[in-house]
Amino acid sequence: MREDLRELLKSAEEDLKLAREIFRLCYYRHACFLAQQAVEKLLKSFLLDKKGTYPFTHDITLLINICKGIDLDFEYLLEIKADKLDKYYTGSRYPPMIEVSQEDAEEALGIAEKVRDFVLKKLNLLKDD
Repeated sequence: MREDLRELLKSAEEDLKLAREIFRLCYYRHACFLAQQAVEKLLKSFLLDKKGTYPFTHDITLLINICKGIDLDFEYLLEIKADKLDKYYTGSRYPPMIEVSQEDAEEALGIAEKVRDFVLKKLNLLKDD
C-alpha cells in the first residue's frame, strides 16, 4: 500500500476514534466535525487508491459524486445520507454555529462508521460479513 494512502486511512481512523471519545464527553459539535473529517478522508483514500489523487475540497457530496463516477455502488452513501455531514465542516466551528444534539452526533457517528466499513470493503481492507 502507498505510504500516503496508509497515512490518510490512519488519520481517518484516528478522527473517528477521537469523535467517539469526544462524544462520550458530550462535545457533540466537535464529534460531528470529526465524523465529517473521517468521512472526507475515507472518500479521499478511495480516490487516491483508484486515481492516484483527490481534489482539494471538504465537500462530502462532491467527493461521493466523484467516487460514483468510478463505482456506482457509492450511491449507497447518499442513501445513508452521508452528505448530511457537509454542514459540520464549518457549521460546527465558526459562527453562526449550528446547534447539535446528542441524537445528531449519534447519527453522524453512525454514518461515519457505515462509510468506514463501505470504503474499507471497496479497498479490500475489510472482509464482507
